[in-house]
Amino acid sequence: MIRTLIVEDDPMVMQINERFLKKVKGFDHVGSANDLETAKQKINTLKPELVLLDIFFSVGRGVDIIRWLREENLDVDVIFITADRNPKTIERAFRFGAVDYLVKPFKFERFEEALTKYRRQRRLLEGSDTMEQAAIDSMSVGCKLARNMEMEFPNEIDEVNQTHMDILNLLRSNASAGFTAQEVADALGISRITARRYLDEMECENKLELYLEYGKVGRPRNKYRINKDREEVGVE
Repeated sequence: MIRTLIVEDDPMVMQINERFLKKVKGFDHVGSANDLETAKQKINTLKPELVLLDIFFSVGRGVDIIRWLREENLDVDVIFITADRNPKTIERAFRFGAVDYLVKPFKFERFEEALTKYRRQRRLLEGSDTMEQAAIDSMSVGCKLARNMEMEFPNEIDEVNQTHMDILNLLRSNASAGFTAQEVADALGISRITARRYLDEMECENKLELYLEYGKVGRPRNKYRINKDREEVGVE
């Protein structure tokens, strides 16, 4: 569970963020703060790993918090959730290491995508001693398979959709055990890189779960299985 602090001065927006956070698997809401000084105190005492942070406050600005985090050398990540669309603010946010930047108003799907991508990146970083280029690329590009596929194969969308369904059906055939990207590639006769791209996209969409399988020797393996919570409610 990723310890998460919400920093927002609008009570209604804070309630929305808290409600959205509870709906995303893998996150523990450890507290909320409605001003920057309280936020600093709670960061020091509650030790969150992630802060969901607004920009506008009656005293100070949210970028002051992320700058303070870097000055204090605190290992805390930040996702901004704000109405501030100023390019200079956005530039500063990412320059100080923001993970993502959500502009209000936003839909739950965008909120869920930001957190799911963040959770997946943490798993990849924590689950390996070294990382291959493909894994690094999947972190940097995020959940963009559909757009990439349309750009690469503008006349072959049916084939893309069929491969997507083939992978889902394969994982459903052995839902408890799960599959590695290589096992999916071997079963369907596609490249490992292609299989990995589809699997990562479906994991970003919460259709699949990514987990580590530990053997007696060697490094753990990344495996994918059907997200049973979504299957049970009939989400495709």
